[in-house]
Amino acid sequence: MGKTPASLKAHITRLEMTAAPKTSMPVPVNIQTAIMRAPGIPLPFYRYLYRQVGARWQWVDRLRMSDEQLTQTLNDKRNNISVLYVNGAPAGFYEYFCEDEDTIELCHFGLIEHALGLGIGKWFLLQALYAIWSLNPKRVTTTTNNLDHPRALQLYQMYGFSPVSTGTGIVRPLSDKELLEIARKG
Repeated sequence: MGKTPASLKAHITRLEMTAAPKTSMPVPVNIQTAIMRAPGIPLPFYRYLYRQVGARWQWVDRLRMSDEQLTQTLNDKRNNISVLYVNGAPAGFYEYFCEDEDTIELCHFGLIEHALGLGIGKWFLLQALYAIWSLNPKRVTTTTNNLDHPRALQLYQMYGFSPVSTGTGIVRPLSDKELLEIARKG
């Protein structure tokens, strides 16, 4: 069996914003886009999106969940997932969780590799924030770390997020055995 990958140290930044973004941005030209809410998203499709978006950034938590745990998380009425399609193909997703009536966490946001470099990331984040702020929270939170996209922190700050705390954590990359198990789940 393959060796277990070394754990990675992550510098974590927690951010929050207390007002909706005041900017707008047109859809990038020559790209057909659609953003669709995905209530009741099938587990294999969610795992596909999560893996495609997060593999290069070491997203592992949801992939380690059992079917039962993941189903419970995704079907929680406070959890919302929307999928971005570019030229007819899935290109990314965002997920937010309504912690209470005052606080919403943008818990996942990202693009699949084929959508990177199209100039759509800023526009897509803005669409996610518009959707969240339409619910009238008092604050929106998110978390990023140094294993994420190199410009993630800068992008969040550009749209009004401010760092509120930092810390360190350990990320244990997926082992070969775990990757095979995920592939079997579909």
